[in-house]
Parts: sequence; C-alpha cells; structure tokens
Amino acid sequence: MGDNRARIFFGNELRRMRDGAGLTGKELADALGCTPQWISTMESGRKVSEQSAHDLDTYFKTDGHYHRLWKLAKEIEIQFVLPPGFPEYLEYEKKASSYRVFCALLVNGLFQTEEYAGAVLTNTDGANATEFTAKRMDRQAVLTRDNPPHAWLVLDESVLRRTVGSPDIMREQLNYLLAASERINTMIQVIPNNTGYHAGLGGSFTILSFDDEADLAYTESAGEGLLIEKPARIRHKVVTWDLIRGYTLPVEESRALIRKVMEEL
Repeated sequence: MGDNRARIFFGNELRRMRDGAGLTGKELADALGCTPQWISTMESGRKVSEQSAHDLDTYFKTDGHYHRLWKLAKEIEIQFVLPPGFPEYLEYEKKASSYRVFCALLVNGLFQTEEYAGAVLTNTDGANATEFTAKRMDRQAVLTRDNPPHAWLVLDESVLRRTVGSPDIMREQLNYLLAASERINTMIQVIPNNTGYHAGLGGSFTILSFDDEADLAYTESAGEGLLIEKPARIRHKVVTWDLIRGYTLPVEESRALIRKVMEEL
C-alpha cells in the first residue's frame, strides 16, 4: 500500500532498539511470543500491528513510543485509501455554515447510521472499515454542535429503496433520517421515482457555504473524489442544485414517503 514513512520509521526504530539490546530477531520473537518472520516483517516496514506495538512498549519500557508510531502509521495508511480531495474537503466541512447535499446512490456519510456506514465501508475497504466508520460517526458531531450549520439534504427515492446491509439496518437508517429531519437546522426532501430523468442523475455532490469565504463543492464517483473551488464550476453546481430542488417533494410529503418505504421493508 505504498511507502508509509511512519511504518518504515517504526521498523527502523525496532531494529535500532533490538540491536542496542543485543538481541537476535529470534530472541526478540521468543520474548514477544511471535515468529522471527513477524519481527522481520515489522522491521522492513511492510506491516505492523497495534498489539505488537503494545508488546514492544512493554518489553522495552518505551512509555508508548511504539504505539504512537503505530497510530501515526495507521492514520497515514487511511489517507492512502481516501479519495483524492476528500481530506481537504473534511477540513472545510468543519468550518461550513451550511451544507447542500444531494444523494443519488447512497445516503451521505453525514447522515448515515453506524450500521449503515459499516455495511458500506466493509464492502469498499474491509481492512479499514472499523476506523473509517468511527471517523464517519465523529464527523456527524458538526450537525449537533452549538450553533450548528444549516443542512439541506436531497435524496433520490432509489437511495431509500436500496437495501444496504439488511432490511433491519435499512429501517434504522430511514428512521434516523426521519429523526434528523425534525432538527431545526435540517431539511430533508426526496425526489420521487416517478420523476424520471432529472439533473441529479449525473451524481452525488455537496456544496459548502461559509460566513466569510467563497462556496466550494465536492463530488465523488467510483472512489475518485474532486474538490471544486473554481467559481464557474461552483456556479454550475449551484444551478444543478436549484434544478434538483424543483423536483423534490415538500418536507412533509418526503417524510411520508420515507415512512412508507420503512413499512414496505
């Protein structure tokens, strides 16, 4: 998964500490209860584990040094698999005063339940699903913080009817959307299936607005992300948003449709 400098540094530090203690790889492996091959794997920077980091800190009495390196390596590893532009988008997301979010295929991460998010992420990146799910849940705190941003969420009806994970997970997700729609800062609307073609079928996107900065937008497709900052392209997204909103059901009718889909599961 590419050169992870923190993981390589972990390996170098391990080799330095082992050599300084006058230990062979086998002797250290015996002390830790692992194989010499695993010691070699860690020292080469190919792979490390949290448990081994704890074991090394205990054995060498390094006060959490190896565990801190493991955490840094894990953060970098996660960055490798995030869509381009997404880490930058997340920093803007924290500062935005309003979100305009359109979902063409899946519920946006800001509005996913933990189980729904876990089902999505397990299928897209099972190795990091737990970490990604936890981070996604942490992101949602922006919607319930003091002085929260305004959020407008528009979903294609197909998003509601696509069973992700299981019917139980989907029922919980739809119920969560209903609860979220009751927040004073959140408006949720649905484009019904009988609309036919509409401007949103080109893909999901989010427009962020700020109190003292220009708008920006983010879109993602097939694992490739794009942070949009050019004014002309942002204006195009705003026009697309306005066109999409023209097809939505009113808020109460949208809630009724969500309840109907829940009952049909």
